[in-house]
This record gives sequence, structure tokens and C-alpha cells, in this order.
Amino acid sequence: MRLKGRVAIVTGGGTGLGRAIALRFAQEGASVVVSGRREAPLREVARRIGAEGGRALAVPADVSKPADIPRLVRAAVDALGQLDILVNNAGTVTTRASALDTTDADWERMLDVNLTAVFRLCKQALPELIRSRGNIVNIASVNGLAGAPARVAYGASKGGLVILTQCMALDHAREGVRVNAICPAFVPTDLNQDLVAELKRTGRFETLVARHPLGLGDPEDVAAAALFLASDDARWITGVALPVDGGLTAAL
Repeated sequence: MRLKGRVAIVTGGGTGLGRAIALRFAQEGASVVVSGRREAPLREVARRIGAEGGRALAVPADVSKPADIPRLVRAAVDALGQLDILVNNAGTVTTRASALDTTDADWERMLDVNLTAVFRLCKQALPELIRSRGNIVNIASVNGLAGAPARVAYGASKGGLVILTQCMALDHAREGVRVNAICPAFVPTDLNQDLVAELKRTGRFETLVARHPLGLGDPEDVAAAALFLASDDARWITGVALPVDGGLTAAL
């Protein structure tokens, strides 16, 4: 078991990519703190992990609220005694628009959740991660690696997250803390099923699929990458932004 004896926080852990990551980490022996805004899906993930013989704690928290961040880290350490892995998966897409059509509120919300909240949570967790010589996995996006139409706010937030990852990797390598990012392409989940339905209705879904040489992936593909980066198999890897994209960025 590649994460036996480790304690991990997974934000946005009740649904989508975060749920898949939390379940995979638990299967590999980690005790998992699943966090998110809605309590019911968190409890469902924790219940499933427990039913499979693992250990999990559901901690409702909104990472965009500064007061929730220290409470989340304290809950993990108080209940499980340590913190070894932080997965910053929580994110939002409030708008798909050009600069002209992006409101200040949309811009601020996107940056607040996708970038500022990650900075705050990393800062809060780092003393524990330094103590355990642990690691951070940030879930960014291929939109953080290259521009795309109508992605001004989202692309800026995820591009900023890639650079934040690299800077923290350099700052904390000598303290034994690794910091990496995953940059997924479009992955169908329960959170974007309405968008998938719209793409299919308008005949654009097949075009989207065709842009990915290996076709579309699923949340378990991202979870496998997160497991690798969080495990000792990646002990000599830090500061990377790993595309998990079915070959999409190979053509960029």
C-alpha cells in the first residue's frame, strides 16, 4: 500500500475528481480528510471508505472563507495526529467569457477559490507538512498551460496556480516538502453533466472528444496521477505541472 500510515486532506472531496482521489488514496492505505462545502456527499465518501476498511473524516469547509482554513487543518491533525499530503482540488468555473464579458465579481470569485484559497491553505498546512516531510498536489488545468477562448478568469487562476506550485516547490524543497500540480483536460463528472448534455445537444461533444488523441478520461485517471505524485514513487519529483489530458497538449 503506497500511502500506508499517511494522512491526507482532499478539498472538494465529496464529488468529481476529489471523490475519486479520496477513494484511491484510502485504497492505498491513507487516512483521508474529505472536505467541501456540502456535508452530505462528504459523509457518503467517508462512509464508503469506512465500509471498505479505511479511515476517513468528513470536515465541511468552504476554502473561500479564510476562517474555515485553519479549522480544517486543525481538525485533521487533532483527529489523526499528523498531516502528510494536501490535495487542493476544490475549484470553480463561474463564467466562460472574454475580458469584455467577465464581470469584476466573476473575476474575483474565480481567483479567490482557484488561487487565493490554495495559497492560504498551503500556508496553513506547511508547518505540518514540513514536520512530516510531506507533499502538496494542486489540481490545476490544461487551461493553466495554454490560452483558450472565453477562459480569461479561469485560465488566469489556473495559470497562477501552476506558478504558485513551482515557487513553493523551490521554497520548500530543502525542508523536504514536494509540491506538484496536475493539469487535467476536460473530464466528465457529475459536476459538469449539464455541460456535457449541452455539448451533445448542439453537436459539439464529438469535436471535443476528437481534440484528445486518447479520447476523454475519467476521474480515476486523475486520481492515479495524484496517487503517484503523493507517493514515494515521486520522491525525486517536485515543481512539475503534469498534463493528464489524453494527449491534448501534445498538439499545442
